[in-house]
Amino acid sequence: MPALIKFENVTIFQDERPVVGNLSVEINPGEFVYLLGKTGSGKSSFLKTIYGDLPLNMGTGSVCGQSLNNLRSRQIPYLRRKLGIVFQDFQLLSDRSVYENLRFVMKATGWSDENKIRQRVEDVLKKVSLEGKETKMPHELSGGEQQRVSIARALVNEPEIILADEPTGNLDPETSEEIVKLLRQISESGRAVLLATHDMIIYNKFKSRTLIFENGKVMEQN
Repeated sequence: MPALIKFENVTIFQDERPVVGNLSVEINPGEFVYLLGKTGSGKSSFLKTIYGDLPLNMGTGSVCGQSLNNLRSRQIPYLRRKLGIVFQDFQLLSDRSVYENLRFVMKATGWSDENKIRQRVEDVLKKVSLEGKETKMPHELSGGEQQRVSIARALVNEPEIILADEPTGNLDPETSEEIVKLLRQISESGRAVLLATHDMIIYNKFKSRTLIFENGKVMEQN
């Protein structure tokens, strides 16, 4: 089975400044991979390159079979349909219910059949243990529940890869552990999950393949 992410001799730039140099890595279906490193070490820039927010100008890279070299703006939405992205601050629409948050993303990515939308929302909320929360507003949910909604949102289009950028940064230790367990379950279903984190307690509790970002380089640790 081909790698979902393949970078060869890649240098990643942020504002014309190289932040990661000479990166070669392959990530396969079903892998759970930590990205460790200080703020500014290139973890988020690596994720942004994967989802097409930063151009790949040096080296070669592909994601889900799509080349990142000379990626055109009209190709980016098709690339992102194969990805699910989870952020630290949830990024839910505060004036819409859980159901409407998920529906909004689905309509934006081409879903039109309301019955299929409803069924898919029910399916993904069940996967993240939020059955029956469809009508809740974000402010009525705990931080952990809001993050579960954002993970459900990331799953609606059956992505091949989940990119989680500090998803436990605003959560207490117990809730953080629940979120990482959920992300690990998702990887066991065949998706690749990349988790950027500063949380060494979580990291030490749930060891897995690791990419360490430091001094402009990436080192691997299994």
